[in-house]
Amino acid sequence: MLILLAFIIVFHITSAALLFISTIDNAWWVGDNFSTDVWRMCDTNTSTCTAITDEFNDYQSIQAVQATMILSTIFCCVAFLVFILQLFRLKQGERFVLTSIIQLLSCLCVMIAASIYTDRHEELHKSRHYNVEVSQGQYGYSFILAWIAFAFTLISGVMYLVLRKRK
Repeated sequence: MLILLAFIIVFHITSAALLFISTIDNAWWVGDNFSTDVWRMCDTNTSTCTAITDEFNDYQSIQAVQATMILSTIFCCVAFLVFILQLFRLKQGERFVLTSIIQLLSCLCVMIAASIYTDRHEELHKSRHYNVEVSQGQYGYSFILAWIAFAFTLISGVMYLVLRKRK
């Protein structure tokens, strides 16, 4: 039973780490001489970064991605704290329903963020305010990590729903 508990904790911490990395790191859309994410665009030739502001095309979509990724990370961390609390507060045989609901909310938020970015990436990268041509890039590892975090949070959310507290 202790091994299962350790696996669940490591799985949840891995999910949170994936969410933190995909939210913070500058690699949602990359090219030969640039990298961009939901916060800024960096030119690797000149080593300069430009913050993405309301002057950029489709800024509302970027703000939606920013907000849902932050919410997803917060929900994942709160779910972990609730899980630890429920380990001590639940009676034997009860399910971790509250933890599951919060983790599934995290899953929903990261899915919304990655889906918006997937749908709107062409419009997002057509702004005249970019220093370099970014429309010829490709999805970066932070974007891929966001989708992997979606899968991890979904699996852990379902796992918490099925899991019962034992001695």
